[in-house]
Amino acid sequence: MQSTGNDRQKIGAMFDAVAPRYDLLNRLLSLGIDRYWRRCAVRWLQLPSQGTVLDAASGTGDVALEIARRTPAELQVVASDISAEMLCRGREKMLASAHGQRFFVVRADCEALPLAADLCVGATIAFGIRNVADRPTALRELCRILQPGAQLVVLEFSEPLHPLFRVCYQFYFHRLLPFLGGLLSQAAAYRYLPDSVQRFPSRGAFKELLSEAGFAGVAHRDLSGGIVTLYRGQVPKESTPAVGR
Repeated sequence: MQSTGNDRQKIGAMFDAVAPRYDLLNRLLSLGIDRYWRRCAVRWLQLPSQGTVLDAASGTGDVALEIARRTPAELQVVASDISAEMLCRGREKMLASAHGQRFFVVRADCEALPLAADLCVGATIAFGIRNVADRPTALRELCRILQPGAQLVVLEFSEPLHPLFRVCYQFYFHRLLPFLGGLLSQAAAYRYLPDSVQRFPSRGAFKELLSEAGFAGVAHRDLSGGIVTLYRGQVPKESTPAVGR
C-alpha cells in the first residue's frame, strides 16, 4: 500500500486533535495497563550502554521517557512523530523529567526518517506502525537507520486468541471505547482506532513483513491475553547488507 501526502496529513491532523487529552484517555481507557505494556516493550529491547536509540511514532513520549529511565546517561534518545502537537506535549514531559538533556525531538514520518544509516543502537515503535500506510517502506527505513546487531521492538494492538475473551474485548473495543473516547475527545479518532486494529496484519503476516524488511530472528510475545503484541527483530550482524539497507 502506498501512502500519500493526503494520508499523512489526515493522520497527523487526527493526532493533533486528540493530543490535549491523549495521555488522560490512554490511562482511563486502558485502566492504566498501557504503562505496563510500554515497560515490557523497553525491557524486551536489548541496548548497549551508549549510542543513540530511536523511538519512532513517539507521540507524547512515554516510551522515550521509559527508555531514558532504564538506561545510562550516555544513551541519547531521539523521539520522532508526524504530529507536531503530540511532539510538543512529549517535549514538555521530557524537559520536565530528570533526563531532559538526553532527548532530541524530530517531526518525521516513519517512511522517510531524517537519520543517517547505521546510526542507532536500537529502536522502538509503540502503537504507531498500525497508522503507517506503507508499512514495508517504514520497516525498511527502521532497518536502515539501525546498526548491524541492533534490535527493533514493535508494540501494537492485536486480536485476542481466546474466543470468549475475544468476544468481550471486541464489544469493549468496537462499542464502548469509541463512545467513551467521544465523550472526552474526538469521536472519529476512537472509531478509527478499532477499525485500524482490525485491518492490521495477523501476527504471522507482520513477522513476515519484518523479515522482508531485513530483520532476522523475528519473534513475538502476546501481552494481556493478546490485546497487544510485542514484536522483535534484529539487524543481521554479517557484513552483507540486508534487504532495504
